[in-house]
Amino acid sequence: MKTKLTLLGGLTIIEFLRDYWQKKPLLVRQAVPGFKGLLNPQQLIALSCLEDAQARLVKQSRNAWRLAHGPFEQGQMAKLRGKWTVLVQGVNNTLPEATELLKPFNFIPHARLDDLMVSYATKGGGVGPHFDPYDVFLLQGLGHRRWQITTQKDRTLIEGAPLRILKQFDVEQEWVLEAGDMLYLPPQCGHNGIAEDDCMTYSIGFRTPTYQELSEQFLVYLQDRIGIAGVYADPDLKTQKYPSEISNEMVQQVARAIRKVQWDDEDIANFLGSYLSEPKPHIYFNAPAKPLPEARFALALKNGGVTLDLQSQMLCYKQTVFINGESHPVGKGSFKTLRELADTRQLPAASKLTAEATALLYEFYLEGYVKLLSGKKQLAS
Repeated sequence: MKTKLTLLGGLTIIEFLRDYWQKKPLLVRQAVPGFKGLLNPQQLIALSCLEDAQARLVKQSRNAWRLAHGPFEQGQMAKLRGKWTVLVQGVNNTLPEATELLKPFNFIPHARLDDLMVSYATKGGGVGPHFDPYDVFLLQGLGHRRWQITTQKDRTLIEGAPLRILKQFDVEQEWVLEAGDMLYLPPQCGHNGIAEDDCMTYSIGFRTPTYQELSEQFLVYLQDRIGIAGVYADPDLKTQKYPSEISNEMVQQVARAIRKVQWDDEDIANFLGSYLSEPKPHIYFNAPAKPLPEARFALALKNGGVTLDLQSQMLCYKQTVFINGESHPVGKGSFKTLRELADTRQLPAASKLTAEATALLYEFYLEGYVKLLSGKKQLAS
C-alpha cells in the first residue's frame, strides 16, 4: 500500500485512493512501460465477429453518427472506410493475457470490476464527447489518441443521436497518449477520445450500480427467500356503502403481514455476493467433456493446481464464497484457501486443501467454473 507504483505515476495506492479515486483525473506517462497492446486490429475485429461478441461499431461522417451492434461479419468489416471505431467488451473473458493485465489493478475490489473493453479506431475516429457513470483507466496500446476532458455541468445531449453525445463540450485539458500511457477518469468526468492515427485503447472499467438497480434486484433476491405464514381472512366482515372501495381494515391487515418481511446485513452481503458475481447474460460455461473422477481430480489438483475459468467471477464475505451467482458457506480452513483462489484467480500445486474445499472445487470443475493446471499448461478435459 505504501510502495510507489509506476502504474500510478509514482503515487502509492493510499495516495491515489485518497487524492484521485472518484475525485479527479490522473494522467500517467508510461504507466505500463513497453506496453504495445495485447491484440492487433485484425485480432480485435475477429473477436467482434464471434457469435457471442458484445461489440459495437461507431461510424461518423461530419457531425453524424451511426451505431451498430455485433456480432459482425468479417466481409462487412473489411469494407469499412473513413472514420470508424469498433469496441469489444469483456475481452478478459476470452483472452488470458487480458486477465493478467487486470491483476495490477487489484487494489480496487473485485466486486467493483466490470471488464476490459478494447477499442480500435481509424484516424479521426472516436465515439464523441460524453460522460460515463463509472470509473475507468484508459491504457493506450497501438498508435496515439488525443483525450480531451471537461468538468462542465451541462449534460445536454444531441437529440436523435444513437449515442449519448454532448451537445456542448468545453475542453479544459487535453493530452495525446502513446503506447503505455494511461489516463484515469472518475465518474461523470466528460471526455472525448480522438484517434490521431490507427490506434487501440484498453479500457479497464469499474461498475457503479445505481441504488435503484440494487434495490430492485434485492427485492428479486428476497422473493425466493421469504415465507410469510397465514392467509388473508375477514370473519368479521362489515358491509360497505361502496363495494368498489378497498377498506382500511384490508389495508391494515395486509400491511401487518408485509411488515414481517425483514432483512439484516447478512442478507445484504449474501445478495451482493450473488448479484455482483452473476455472469452477464451472454456468458455460459463449458463443462469438461470427459471429467475426471473425484479421486483423480484431487490428485491432479494437488500436483498441478487450479485456475478460475476466464469468465468466472469469485467474491468472498466472512466465511462464504460466491462464484458466478452461487453462494457457498464453508469452514474457516476451507475459506482461507478459497479466498486465495478468489484473490489471485488460481491456487498453486501442493496447496493445503481441506476435504471440504477439495469437494467444492470438484463441483466447480464439473460446472466449468475452474480448470485444472499441469505446470503452466491446462489439463485437457
